Amino acid sequence: MKKIYGYARVSTKEQHLDRQINALLDHGIDERDIVSDHASGASLERPGYAALKSTMLRDGDTLVVKSLDRLSRNKEHIIQELQYFKNRHIKIQVLDLPTTMIDLPEGQQWVFDMINNILIEVLASIAEQERLTIKQRQAEGIAVAKENGVHLGRPAIAYPANWDEVYQQWRRREITAVAAMNTLGLKRSTFYKLVAQFRVNSI
Repeated sequence: MKKIYGYARVSTKEQHLDRQINALLDHGIDERDIVSDHASGASLERPGYAALKSTMLRDGDTLVVKSLDRLSRNKEHIIQELQYFKNRHIKIQVLDLPTTMIDLPEGQQWVFDMINNILIEVLASIAEQERLTIKQRQAEGIAVAKENGVHLGRPAIAYPANWDEVYQQWRRREITAVAAMNTLGLKRSTFYKLVAQFRVNSI
């Protein structure tokens, strides 16, 4: 049975996933089929994204993202990942790129493939340039912080003591994600990050 998954990503914990997740929910994707990461778009080494590719997505499935740069901000990586999914017959839909949302009859898909290739080339170049600009600003900010003696880095998020029990209840659909979050005392973004990490560690 073909499934539709959603993927959301922000670079830091200070940023919010709500806008992306709400867009994916509005597209009709089940809440439990949305995977998220708080990780840089410069690298493909992200727990949620890795779980999608290694244990969740199958031949004929569809992966939906809000914008192309949620996959990556590295142009080479974007093209590489799109080819990876194409080779495995996994369709990529980008909500901000309407031509990727259209299903055409057999034999006519080449028209939109051509259009999408052009748009993706442009958008990937823009995403990479934004990444380089952000990287430069971060380097400048870190240098200033170090000069001022500011300590950098954040403590890792620990799993709540009742994580295993509540997680399994959620997976068995005995409780909703919202109920699980409330029981665990976690925010939406933290909950889904721990879900992604847990899946990767369980492989």
